[in-house]
Amino acid sequence: MKLYGLKNCDTCKKAMKALDAAGQAYTFVDIRAEADVATLAPEWLKQVETAKLINTRSTTWRQLDEAQRARAESDPAELLADNPTLVKRPVIEQGGKVLVGWTKDVQAALGA
Repeated sequence: MKLYGLKNCDTCKKAMKALDAAGQAYTFVDIRAEADVATLAPEWLKQVETAKLINTRSTTWRQLDEAQRARAESDPAELLADNPTLVKRPVIEQGGKVLVGWTKDVQAALGA
């Protein structure tokens, strides 16, 4: 299992703490420093809706102008590659599946 996120993200910290408590092994990948979002985003978007993967409540989103925001519809993978902090966190890859966020559904799917 790979967990993509930011070290200072509260939701990522909750996810890691819950996975540790459940005895789940994972590898943490810092989405800003270590991940190749240009390669990952197109693969994630094959399984996850754009609206679910792009965090439109983030500071990064609010700082984008309208032309940049429009790229969420026309080229979401490139928008995420250019702005990795727009990725809703955490993104969890396990067994060929991609899960986004730390909702009750994601927790249940991971047994955490």
